[in-house]
Amino acid sequence: MPDKGAKSALTEPTFTGHRPVRAGDLSVETHGIAPIGEDQRYGTPGRLFTVWFAPQVNVAGVFSGTLAIVLGLGFWLGMLAMVIGTVLGAAIVGYLSTWGPRTGTGQLPNSRMAFGGAVVVPGVLQWLSSIAWTALVGLFGGQALAALLGIPFWAAVLIALGLQGAVGFFGYELIHRVQAVLSVVLFVTFVVFAVKLVGGHQIVTPALVSGADLAGAFVLEVTIAFSLAVSWASYAADFSRYLPVHSSRGRVFGFTVAGLVLSYTFVQSIGIAAADVIGEHTAEGVRAVMGGGVLGALALVIITVASIGSGVMNDYSGSLALQTIGVKVRRPVSAVIVTAVAFGLILWLNAADTATRFLDVLLLVSYWVPAFAAIVVIDWALRIRGRASINPAQEPTDGRDAAVAVIVFVVAYAAAIPFMNTSMLQGPIAVAWHGADIAYFVNLLVAAVLYGGYRFVRRRGASG
Repeated sequence: MPDKGAKSALTEPTFTGHRPVRAGDLSVETHGIAPIGEDQRYGTPGRLFTVWFAPQVNVAGVFSGTLAIVLGLGFWLGMLAMVIGTVLGAAIVGYLSTWGPRTGTGQLPNSRMAFGGAVVVPGVLQWLSSIAWTALVGLFGGQALAALLGIPFWAAVLIALGLQGAVGFFGYELIHRVQAVLSVVLFVTFVVFAVKLVGGHQIVTPALVSGADLAGAFVLEVTIAFSLAVSWASYAADFSRYLPVHSSRGRVFGFTVAGLVLSYTFVQSIGIAAADVIGEHTAEGVRAVMGGGVLGALALVIITVASIGSGVMNDYSGSLALQTIGVKVRRPVSAVIVTAVAFGLILWLNAADTATRFLDVLLLVSYWVPAFAAIVVIDWALRIRGRASINPAQEPTDGRDAAVAVIVFVVAYAAAIPFMNTSMLQGPIAVAWHGADIAYFVNLLVAAVLYGGYRFVRRRGASG
């Protein structure tokens, strides 16, 4: 039986409201997950480059780059693994980003077409993931502001999260405008930082492991880079949903992928080059590399601003996730809720072994995303079939298809567990393979085979 709940959920009055009507309209966006009418769209695909570039240019990205050296890969192998993982993950996000103009709806609300009411499962995970990512980037912003102002870490985090929450409160258009400005400011600043590193610092380091250990470390680094990029998959259409329906899909895809790949390659290469300088004390490490003084203080300001720029993306998508699972709060309020809950997680990340906890959270918060992407892409491919656009609020969802979608989602995650490698959970296969973590790819493949096979058999049965 078709699930009619998807329609009523997306058109709930709480989920509609005021929308920006043009580029530069910085009024508060109270509109939530309800589809945006084709006559209410604006903008061009080009703005997707900066909205995906700026959020990655932060010290969390730099710190993730240092993990390649921690794993013993050295500079060139670390770079290669990072680029491979980034391109693979960014391609998925780019494709999903093309759905925004075709539906006028965010990514998680779009997934109601595949999951129906069971969207609450990936919805809760998305909401928790947005909090985790807010914490990961907010950690470094808090450290930088505490060092700059000489105040307690918790107080610095409150200030940074307060500014971030304000941008998330205003919503879509202010986020796009802030990221456009930050793309220039952050790029210039991090170029200066990179130049400082080259002057007097050995950046090309050799691999410290060999044989099977080297292969395992290389695969793990590919997975780490992939996890960073693909983690945006459940956000993808959120930042393209206001684009006109006739927007070029190639340009939407291209600008999204370019923003992600160029930014991640840029900042993670800095981390790979500066691993022994930055180490655990990231903010202080950056200030030291910049030479202290005014330039060092400016670097700390930029780190704080960069964390805010990245965090607002999580706040925004988290607000849409909260509505998607049925919580009837206005979008600006739900964005503030995400920011507030992240405060406690930031304090936990800062309390002990930052590198280990950072890697654990980085991997664990996104292991579910590839299966989610496989399921919604298969459903979309069968549903769109030549249509230029879809209104998700008017699309039926068969109850059996939705049930199978969530079962496959859970089974795919379970199938990936033996391949996971974190300090919290080391799967037997990952251990046997010298730390190689291919859980993301197993998660994707199992979901695609199971769900795709089910839909193929069901379709053949219906046509027969």
